[in-house]
Amino acid sequence: MEKKIKKDSKTVKKETMWLVASIALGVGFLGGVVFGVYKSGTGKSIPEPTLSQPADKDQGVSVESAAQIFELEKMTKENPDDVAAWTSLGNLYFDTGNHQKAITAYTRSLELNPNNANVMTDLGVMYRRSGQPNKAIESFDKAAKIDPKHETALFNKGIVLMHDLNDLDGAIQAWEELVKRNPSALSPTGQPVKDLVERMKESKKQ
Repeated sequence: MEKKIKKDSKTVKKETMWLVASIALGVGFLGGVVFGVYKSGTGKSIPEPTLSQPADKDQGVSVESAAQIFELEKMTKENPDDVAAWTSLGNLYFDTGNHQKAITAYTRSLELNPNNANVMTDLGVMYRRSGQPNKAIESFDKAAKIDPKHETALFNKGIVLMHDLNDLDGAIQAWEELVKRNPSALSPTGQPVKDLVERMKESKKQ
């Protein structure tokens, strides 16, 4: 597994911007480090919907993606135990911003194969993007339990605790656990996570 965690999105809840701003001013956080959760196994960025767009609608889905979704939906209906098809369908829903359908597809995939830490992590991302941070945390914890070396799950947990649940201490603990499991773990921008933890701790003293 690569040590560098790859980026999936750049989002932050408005009600926690004050926290992010204070940390950024106090300890010099790099802009993209703490602004979003990250998808497993890909560097593809999924933009957050604008305020004028519904959060769970197919927005600007390409003809190719639509055709792939159609075929995978057909495959899962014909063979509901095809775990690969459910996973691929969940990934397409993820990439096209259809959070609820992605949750359904990933959930079915995990019913068939509950030990896939990547799918569990991506399910957590979809819960977070659909406004269910506690379920996101639960999914990230499950992913980290399945694969103790799954750095993205622990990093994402810290993001959700900080931005969505206003729990800076919890975020620090999540990232300390990440550093414990891999002292060389890097943020998406390449900064050592252990340095971020130390800076977060320093910010609490100010």
